[in-house]
This record gives sequence, structure tokens and C-alpha cells, in this order.
Amino acid sequence: MYAPERQQEILRLAQESGRVDVLSLAEEFQVTAETVRRDLKTLDRAGLLRRVHGGAIPAGRLGFEPDLAERDAVAADEKDRIAAAALGELPVDGNVIIDAGTTTARLAAALPLESSLTVVTHALPVAARLADHPGIALHLVGGRVRHRTRAAVDAWALSAYAEINADVVILATNGFSAEGGLTTPDLAEAAVKRAMISAARRVVLLADSGKFGQEHFARFGGLSHVDLLITDTGLSPEAALAIESRGTEVVRA
Repeated sequence: MYAPERQQEILRLAQESGRVDVLSLAEEFQVTAETVRRDLKTLDRAGLLRRVHGGAIPAGRLGFEPDLAERDAVAADEKDRIAAAALGELPVDGNVIIDAGTTTARLAAALPLESSLTVVTHALPVAARLADHPGIALHLVGGRVRHRTRAAVDAWALSAYAEINADVVILATNGFSAEGGLTTPDLAEAAVKRAMISAARRVVLLADSGKFGQEHFARFGGLSHVDLLITDTGLSPEAALAIESRGTEVVRA
């Protein structure tokens, strides 16, 4: 396969999945990682892809936000493992804030019926999964609901979180990195996430490894704000060490 043909196929894969990584592409096309990096550099210069840590995303992806169903289908097995590992981080008979997100929703679905917790959330999918749990005191934060995330934002949500002192917040993000911190495409969502971080004594971030190196429009914190990152084994040991060097514990489920 000639380089232009390979680059066209790389572009197609990136547009289909939202991200491509160097090692997988090298294996796919039976070329060296350095060859793939040159291809990505060519596509980046042409404005067709944007290079990120370990791979690339389609151009314009910083402003693109897939809908809930599309995001839920990505890295499903990894999200299930992350959610299972996060169960052990919930307080016993305590209170917890659960952020909007596909992995956090899986955590909510995995909570045993006998759980005894006070849960605060602005995410409709999370609330729907917990509404029938008899031992959970569920508090639903209001506000303008964003259709893409089914999450409440703006002044009502911000004022509600300003009144809370939680044991732990289970946080979600669209992108994270040691240098770029925590990012999401929407400024209103970012503001609510900052309010949640301020409202909790402990911050636990749930993020699959595909989000590592991604940077989106709105930054809502750094990894220094995160006590524990639960991710999957797709995050390299080197990347985990770089994150831990900034004071964040990393669990690769």
C-alpha cells in the first residue's frame, strides 16, 4: 500500500472511531510506528487530523461532542471494569456526588440494591438508575438540561453544588493529560464540574484510556485536583507514572 492510500485509510478510521493510535495503526498496516507518525504528521499539516498523545483525532474534534448513545458504545468493556473498581471508593453510609457520563452511569447501574448512601447528581441517566434503590437518598440537582449529556447546567446547578459538602465526587471528563489537565467541550458543563470538585473532600476521576491525551475547548481543572484516577490497562505504565508524579493515585482496572 502506498503512503497516500494508507493515509486515506487512517483518515477514514479516525472519522469512524473518533481517534486512532500509533501502535494499532502500525499493526493494522504492518509498518513501523515511525512510519505511522509520519503519516499522522502529514495529515495534521493538511488540516485533516489533529495529533494528540499516542495518536490523532479528526480535525475539529475539539469542538465536537458525540451524543450519549454514541459515547456509551465506545470502550464498553473498559468502562464496566472501571465502574466495578470504583464501587470500592464509595463511602459507607456517606454522601457522594456522581457526575454525568457514560462510565459514571455504569457505576450507578452497578450499585447494589442494598446500598445505603446519599447521592447527589445533576445527571438524568444516573438519577434514573438510582431512583428505585430503597436505601439511597437521591437528590436531583436542577437546571437547564443539555440534550447531548442529559445533564443539568447553569445557575441552578451551580448554586445547588455550592451548598453541599460531600465525602467524595465521582467525576467524569472528555479528555485528560498530565499537561493539559481535565477538559470538556462545553463551558457550562465545565463550570458544573468545577463546582462539584469544590463541593467534595475527595475527587475520584473515572476515565477510560482513550481519553488520555485528548484536549477539548473548556478546561475545568488539573490532575492536581484529582485524588484518584481509575482507568483501564490501555493507559501505559509510563503515562500512569507521569500522572502519579503530579500527586494523583492511578488504578488501571
